[in-house]
Amino acid sequence: APHEKLTVELARLGMPVDRPVRIYADGIFDLFHSGHARALMQAKNLFPNAYLIVGVCSDELTHKYKGFTVMTEDERYEALRHCRYVDEVLRDAPWTLTQEFLEKHKIDFVAHDDIPYSSAGSEDVYKHIKEAGMFVPTKRTEGISTSDLITRIVRDYDVYARRNLQRGYTAKELNVSYINEKKYRLQNQVDRMKEKVRTVEEKSKHFVYRVEEKSHDLIQKWEEKSREFIGNFLELFGPDGTWKQMFQERSGRMIQAFSPHGSPSSSPPRDFSPSRSPSPPSRWAMPRTSPPSSPKGASASISSMSEGDEDEK
Repeated sequence: APHEKLTVELARLGMPVDRPVRIYADGIFDLFHSGHARALMQAKNLFPNAYLIVGVCSDELTHKYKGFTVMTEDERYEALRHCRYVDEVLRDAPWTLTQEFLEKHKIDFVAHDDIPYSSAGSEDVYKHIKEAGMFVPTKRTEGISTSDLITRIVRDYDVYARRNLQRGYTAKELNVSYINEKKYRLQNQVDRMKEKVRTVEEKSKHFVYRVEEKSHDLIQKWEEKSREFIGNFLELFGPDGTWKQMFQERSGRMIQAFSPHGSPSSSPPRDFSPSRSPSPPSRWAMPRTSPPSSPKGASASISSMSEGDEDEK
């Protein structure tokens, strides 16, 4: 079927209706990262109905024109195949796009960032694509690129070499000399000791904190119990306490039990009736005599008393 040429305006309007717009994006995609994924997402969403074809250059072309890669071409192919925005992966893609390649794969547009890409003796390998009106630009993601990732690894080479030695890689696999290997292993031992000391310090701080928290709780409970004890003590033994009231009640009962019964405050008057005669005077009753006016009178009265006694006998 003939493949009619599209313009960007028609493609954005959803034309053609009977087929998707075929977009081509190429690259190395070494150490596939979020910057690559975002560029492919932009290419996929350029038009309402798009089919995204991604070309990946081989190791031979990449090493010739750009430099050595971290990942092999098969690893890079596989990374692209698992990207959700990619509909098709072209292996061993050409470094420079030709008209024959575009017609063979029925490509409508080529997506890439609009920064001139100088390579293979050309100031911009996408110059002829731009002139043909088949170029649609995407935006780069700042702060992330394959070169940035490699720079981080080179900058922190010692850290990663020590890490991999600790994980079981040999010095030969890491291309590390004998002296550097011993240095890295010694540094790893020092770091482990530091980590142990740091762990002990953290545990000690946690233990001290728990002891302080427990002590605070115990002191608070002791204060509450002491207040309760003092309140109960005052309630029982205080000036108006229960113990004093009980003591007063018991003292009153004991005093009442041991005290004699009281006599009546007044006796009934004795009734002297006229029928009853006064009792005769006792025989021992002595007659009332007036006191003697002189010693002679006193002797006379005594002698008269003695005479009276003899008469009775």
